[in-house]
Amino acid sequence: MKKTILITGATDGIGLLAAKKLNLLDNQILIHGRNKEKLISTSKELNNAAVYVADLSNMEAVVKMSETLLLEHKSIDVVINNAGILKTNNTKTIQNRDIRFDVNTLAPYILTNNLLPIIPNTGRVLNISSGAQSPIDITSMSCFTQMDDMTAYAQSKLAITIWTKEMARKHPTGPVFVSINPGSLLATKMVKEGFGIEGKNINIGADILVKAAIDDEFLNNSGGYYNNDIGSFSSPHQLANDKSYCEKLMAEIYLITKEHIK
Repeated sequence: MKKTILITGATDGIGLLAAKKLNLLDNQILIHGRNKEKLISTSKELNNAAVYVADLSNMEAVVKMSETLLLEHKSIDVVINNAGILKTNNTKTIQNRDIRFDVNTLAPYILTNNLLPIIPNTGRVLNISSGAQSPIDITSMSCFTQMDDMTAYAQSKLAITIWTKEMARKHPTGPVFVSINPGSLLATKMVKEGFGIEGKNINIGADILVKAAIDDEFLNNSGGYYNNDIGSFSSPHQLANDKSYCEKLMAEIYLITKEHIK
C-alpha cells in the first residue's frame, strides 16, 4: 500500500538513499533539508517530491515546518527523523544550547509531537539513534556546556532513544515509535568529517530504514531499539531502562520544548 513518508535530512547520506529506494516502491515522499537548492535538485530525482526547508537548530523553524505540513497533508504514514549532526564549527545554537541536542533530540521531538494529529495509529515514527550512547548531563540540554563532539553526539542519541520509548508508552494504541541504529561508521558525510574515514556501504543504513518503514516486524516493537550492527532489536544503553532517570530526562525535554508544541 502506498504510504506518505516524511524524511528529514533527505538531501544526502542514508536519508537521500532511503528516499530514493522508498520512491521506487511507489510511495509519496516528503523531503526536508536546510539547503533549498539541494532540496529542489533532490526533488527532481523523486518525482517532484514536496520539499520542506528548515534549520533544525532553530526551534521556530521547526514549528513553522510542522505547521506547513499540517496544512498541506491530511495524513503522514511514516516520519523518519533522520537529520543529525556530529561536528560543526559553531556548536552553540541561538537558544544557547548545544546544537547536537537541538538537532538530534529536541527538533525531532517537537516535529513529531506537532504532527501527531495527522499520523494514524497504524503509522510509524522512526528515530535515528546510534550505537554510540552515553549518560546525559540533563542540565546541559537546556544551557550550553562545552563538550567534545562525540560526547555531545552520544548523549543526544541516548536522549532520542529514551524519548522514543517513552512516546511509545504514552501512546500504546499507536502510532509505532522505534529508534534505530542504522549501522556504525557508514560512509556518510558525518562519518567522513567526524572520523576521517570512508566508512561502510551506506546501503546498510538506507535498507534498514526502508524495512522499518514498510515491514510488519516493526509494527510489533513499538518503543524498541533496533540495532542494525547485529540485525535485530536489542537493549539500548542501560539508562533507557532506568525509570527515575527517564522521568527526569522527559521532564527536562518537556520544559525545553513545551512552548514549541502546539
